[in-house]
Amino acid sequence: MKQLVLIINVDFILCLLSYVSHVDGRELLHHGFGRNRQRYHYYNLDDCGHEIKFVEKHGNKSSRHAQSYLCQNMFSLKHKRHGFQQLHRNRYFVRHNANSVVEERNNTKQPHVIHWPVKREAVVEGDLILGGLMMVHSREDSVTCGPIMPQGGIQALETMLYTLDKINMDNLIPNVTIGAHILDDCDKDTYGLEMAVDFIKGSISNIDEATDYNNCSSKGHKKKVISGVVGAASSVTSIQVANLLRLFKIPQVSYFSTSPELSNKQRFEYFSRTIPSDHYQVKAIVDIVRQLGWSYISIIYEESNYGIKAFEELDDLLSKHGICIAIKEKLVKDSGVAEKIAYDNIVIKLLTKPRAKGVIIFGSDQEVAEVMRAVRRQNVTGVFSWIGSDGWSARNLVSDGNEAEVEGTLSVQPQANSVIGFEEYFLNLTVDNNSRNPWFIEFWEDHFQCKYPNSPPTPYNKQYTKFCSATEKLTKHTLDFEDQLQFVSDAVMAFGYAFKNMHQELCGSKPGLCDEMNPTKGADLLKYLRKADFIGLSGDRFNFDINGDGPARYNIIHFKQYEPDKYKWIKVGEYYQGELRLNMEDIQFGIKNPNPPESVCSRPCERGQAKKYVEGEGCCWHCFNCSQYQIRNPADETHCINCPRGTIPDIYHENCQHIPEDYLKPESPYAIGAMSFSSLGIVMTLFVVGVFLKNNDTPIVRASGRELSYVLLSGILLCYGVTYALVFKPNDIVCGVQRFWSGFSFTVVYAALLTKTNRIARIFNASTKSAKRPSFISPHSQLVICGILISFQILINAVWMVVSPAHAMHHYPTREDNLLVCNSYTDASYMVAFFYPIFLIIVCTVYAVLTRKTPEAFNESKYIGFTMYTTCVIWLAFIPLYFGTGNNVQLRIASMSVTISLSATVTLVCLFSPKLYIILIRPERNIRQSMMPIRYSTINKTTGSAQSSVMAAVIVTAATCNENEKVIKNVSNENITGAY
Repeated sequence: MKQLVLIINVDFILCLLSYVSHVDGRELLHHGFGRNRQRYHYYNLDDCGHEIKFVEKHGNKSSRHAQSYLCQNMFSLKHKRHGFQQLHRNRYFVRHNANSVVEERNNTKQPHVIHWPVKREAVVEGDLILGGLMMVHSREDSVTCGPIMPQGGIQALETMLYTLDKINMDNLIPNVTIGAHILDDCDKDTYGLEMAVDFIKGSISNIDEATDYNNCSSKGHKKKVISGVVGAASSVTSIQVANLLRLFKIPQVSYFSTSPELSNKQRFEYFSRTIPSDHYQVKAIVDIVRQLGWSYISIIYEESNYGIKAFEELDDLLSKHGICIAIKEKLVKDSGVAEKIAYDNIVIKLLTKPRAKGVIIFGSDQEVAEVMRAVRRQNVTGVFSWIGSDGWSARNLVSDGNEAEVEGTLSVQPQANSVIGFEEYFLNLTVDNNSRNPWFIEFWEDHFQCKYPNSPPTPYNKQYTKFCSATEKLTKHTLDFEDQLQFVSDAVMAFGYAFKNMHQELCGSKPGLCDEMNPTKGADLLKYLRKADFIGLSGDRFNFDINGDGPARYNIIHFKQYEPDKYKWIKVGEYYQGELRLNMEDIQFGIKNPNPPESVCSRPCERGQAKKYVEGEGCCWHCFNCSQYQIRNPADETHCINCPRGTIPDIYHENCQHIPEDYLKPESPYAIGAMSFSSLGIVMTLFVVGVFLKNNDTPIVRASGRELSYVLLSGILLCYGVTYALVFKPNDIVCGVQRFWSGFSFTVVYAALLTKTNRIARIFNASTKSAKRPSFISPHSQLVICGILISFQILINAVWMVVSPAHAMHHYPTREDNLLVCNSYTDASYMVAFFYPIFLIIVCTVYAVLTRKTPEAFNESKYIGFTMYTTCVIWLAFIPLYFGTGNNVQLRIASMSVTISLSATVTLVCLFSPKLYIILIRPERNIRQSMMPIRYSTINKTTGSAQSSVMAAVIVTAATCNENEKVIKNVSNENITGAY
């Protein structure tokens, strides 16, 4: 049959598809059928067996028109392109099957020109056909297809064929075999899309059997429908192909495409994959970075859907964990491998951030290999530590020749086991026994570095000077197997079990294909495919998740130098169900530097230090110390805050610690001393009270003003008791008792003393004016007067309690003090309690001065005067001591307690010791006559006068202090003398 060539662009394909599938070409374009108006492609369109006429018009770069009559002139195409003739002159077309290659050149003969690429296909006949899209050749910038890819290409292709053999051999579907139609996408999305068009030809030809297109073949040939497609490998290609296959409802299962975007089933309804999504790989990478303690890293990602989507998720997740990105650079992807200068610039850019030692590379093996070569060219080997994605981990294409640059890499690789029996199968393959793989000769030549006899020329075998002997043997020692071939096998097995379940349900027990499955309906097959659950050839159970993705299981692998100049990839951990398990002891970032490098912009500040960020940098800062009484703000690490009063920073300035409460504790030496003094005073006072009660009716007790003396002793007891109120831990009740008790006790003492001195003063003032006895000098009157004086203090305290209730509080005289005191302690409000007693003291002192010249028989006034003078001295000394000890609460309270007790002691000793002396030591003087002085016993011996008579009477009255005792107005000389 005559072979012709038609050079068309993607617009022609769109037009063709729109005719046979009744879908508008623009709509196809809208659904993602990629096109490039500046690229031209080769297609064999002679399936109908009719001549295709190609017409060119020459001249002044005008538009060229090509008109072809296809299938009895079904439609015409207009092809508009400039420079059409010269661009495609000397082209040829190659058509081949599984066993042979037939070439037909045009009229211009150029036998020495290598025509590349050559479109080939691997075909396995079967009742059901699976398409396969493999990256048999690597991507190259200068040509469409690069050199052969041994691991991810040939081995993946053979894994698909091996799995099909196992399925057919095990008769998984009764009397039904599964075949294959496998094409090469050269790891390019545009080229892969062109290849994928072959998969839809069968679907197109079987859409409407009534059209003339289906009957145009003279042989009555009818292309088989592709039930599903295994592939592609890269995410970029899979996205393009998935958009096309979705239009024709052809299920697709990829084995290496990991882009998170492909999990969107609204866009990629018919796409599934056996490998997990990069969404989980990104999480694993971030967890590795965190475990290494890195906070400042760089990211290199390829400019493709695979890299861009991963970077977006990395950027978001890293920021959540406070990890900053120093440099982010793209790797050119879609237009092939870039020039060396592009990779050199990336490395130079990394060097601008020398503190970012850790670098995440999310890309494919070819680009990463160029990065490693650029690292070597820039002489920075060992400067950076790499975290790799599955796109280049454990790939010889990256590590071979770049071992020193790749050393220390930690990489995330989807967890996969070896396909059982595949290694033995592959090692037994030869060119002679593997005719169904049209690329196997290229693999053989690349592996053994020789030219196979009669093999077609390629840009890569022309350099071989020796010929292959055809006796070479593949060995395990010279061959590196791809670690992720399980995903290829699982993809084929998933289709196999989907066909099996579909056959059981639609065809029942009937062997062979039934009408319901001839051809298979893509929508129905997709349902069975997603429900596939099986034990694969690797021994692992497989099933798709809700998004049609494989289970999220990853191995963490490490490129390690285990001996000088000997490297290997080893497993150092795994990531499973969101948990990272990493064996840090097995990780060695360099044989001379096994510890993980530091990848931080700024080291963490010391505890309690705050940060001042460098402008424009989120992880770079300067550290500064907080002041003495500040801590770093827990909510804002860039600021310091003052500790509240009553607290001070800990030694690290991280937390404010409470200062222990300071108050006069009963067990303190100050309290013990004050209570000892008060206790002694209480004992002395009780002793005096006991003596007075025992001698209650004796003249000395009666002459001292018995009732007021008891009041005075009660006040002294209260003064001593104030100490015990002061040493209790302050609370609202204790503070109220202290406030009332301290002033009240003094008021009782000095109210009684004032009443005494006032009585004496009034008696002697009255004696100078008349013989009439002064009023209100009786004991009952004296008690009433004393009670009135005391009531004023009670009233003052009551008003004070209402206006300013007593309560305990914390007082902070300095930043390091925390005094638990009563509120009156913090200011001069205690003077309210002592204001009235001080007033009484002053008045008593004045009366003591006024009565200092009274007769000796009334010498108690002298003792009162001495008591008041001493009391004034004590209080004058106490006031500066009280206000000078504001920061020492124990000393202050103790000094107040001692001052009050000392004042009571002075009163007790000065007023009652003379009386106790007479009662206990000189009882003979405890008689009535002894209460009068000797000089007054001879009053009547003088010339006598009325004044003298009155004075004698007053003396007796004053001495007896008993209103019930009769006053003798006329006292003879003898009687007075006898009384004395």
